[in-house]
Amino acid sequence: MLSTPPAPVLQRHERINPSRATHNLSTTSVPPRHFSFGYPEGVTVVDIVPDTIRHLIHDHWSNYPPVNPMWHYLLGVIFVFLFICSCSGNGLVMYLVMKNKNLRTPANMLVFNLAFSDFCMQITQYPPYVYNCFNGGVWMFSAFFCEVYACLGAIFGLCSLWTLAFVSFDRYNVIVNGVSSAPLTKGRAFLYILFCWAYSIGWSIPPFLGWGAYIPEGILDSCSYDYLSRDVNRLSYGLCIFVFDYIVPLLIIVLAYVFIVKAIFAHEKAMREQAKKMNVTNLRSNADSNAQSAEVRIAKVAMTNVALWIICWTPYAIVTLQGLAFDQSSITPLVSMLPALLAKSAAVYNPMIYAINHPKFRLALQKTVPWFCIHEPEDKNSDSKSNATAVEGKDSS
Repeated sequence: MLSTPPAPVLQRHERINPSRATHNLSTTSVPPRHFSFGYPEGVTVVDIVPDTIRHLIHDHWSNYPPVNPMWHYLLGVIFVFLFICSCSGNGLVMYLVMKNKNLRTPANMLVFNLAFSDFCMQITQYPPYVYNCFNGGVWMFSAFFCEVYACLGAIFGLCSLWTLAFVSFDRYNVIVNGVSSAPLTKGRAFLYILFCWAYSIGWSIPPFLGWGAYIPEGILDSCSYDYLSRDVNRLSYGLCIFVFDYIVPLLIIVLAYVFIVKAIFAHEKAMREQAKKMNVTNLRSNADSNAQSAEVRIAKVAMTNVALWIICWTPYAIVTLQGLAFDQSSITPLVSMLPALLAKSAAVYNPMIYAINHPKFRLALQKTVPWFCIHEPEDKNSDSKSNATAVEGKDSS
């Protein structure tokens, strides 16, 4: 049996702290013939990181050994796939909005902003992570770049969430308030977008100013919020992030669609009762019936989009809250890493939903990129009175 780690491991991971590794070997009662993926018994995931970033790593991670290297390669391959899908999909959304004049409406400005934010998320987050996965499975860059990486992920993630919140509010305004609602103008859409960016940047900068922190997390090849420290400074920041950047926009989204569904059901019930009094089966003309079914379909599609976002981000929010306020012992490197992967994959699904479900988007795709083999019948009805967003596949006046 081998009595020392294989030479290639030590050469590749010369960032292992020899004194710490020797200490772990000398103080353990387990014979040195026991190994974990090529590392000596007692070596932790913290021991294999470069000295330049070790001061950023929370002591919590020193309780866990290095993960199987295959996890790094598997996650790296998954992120490459997600990167290609996300950049292609969101890039296509932005291209179609810029290319087709009829899609450049006030409400579609929100859609463009969502695609742009998701696109930036992938450009800034995926390449460094993939590089780390295939080059030792640890953070290979400087401590400052770790903080910048986490900050950019926070900015673009929060911007996407708040953009979805405003998309939801726009749908609520259109469906629930109807003709009494004030139409979305370009000026108001611009203010919504400005708020999204200002708010997300405002909540992401404080760690550079002394409130909160960004640190390596999980298997230590990426960086994010410090949700493990419980001193007043970092705990207060973490809880504020959880409440104001997850709970508040989530409530806006959920309440908007609750009222949308209630309004649709109430309207349908009123129509059925009136038709019954008049002894007819349907009060709508064919055109009105088609328009109403489109509104219902639109609401369902938008709700599906938001539901996917919730599914993607909620596991990571739960891990964050657990680290801040509850038992941290179950937060292993992989337990924290897999929800983070799911969260960042949210940027992949939005363009797929647009391309598959929305007639206006599919029609623009058919005209602009005919080799996509999209066959969407052109709507002969006028959309001059609709101010739905491109998320719902309709134009605004």
